[in-house]
Amino acid sequence: MTGRMLLRRPGYDIDVERVLAACAKRRVGVEINAISYRLDLDWRWHGRALELGCMMSTNPDAHSTEELDLTRWGVVMARKGGIPPQRVLNCLCLEEVLVFLAERRERMLTRGRKRKRVSSRLAK
Repeated sequence: MTGRMLLRRPGYDIDVERVLAACAKRRVGVEINAISYRLDLDWRWHGRALELGCMMSTNPDAHSTEELDLTRWGVVMARKGGIPPQRVLNCLCLEEVLVFLAERRERMLTRGRKRKRVSSRLAK
């Protein structure tokens, strides 16, 4: 999320709280980048992400099959941050992921219909 590289460069100066709130509102999964020099989203934000209603996802950011094992560092960070497995998208079973995606799609469609109604009223 912040582009940080541990021991190399700090993350971007972004409003993490605002980004997490937007992710929760739009039901966008928040990535925990499992590369050992990123480990971003910082675990100290995990509790707030949960409070806001975020779903998380661990990602090895693999560029080869050998790097898929990096996922374990994302799991370690999720555990350190207190994220339960039911709030991690890639810990869910297929049925649960499909429900999550269907609910997200329905919310997006509902928002789109609301926007069209507002736009058509404003055009008159």
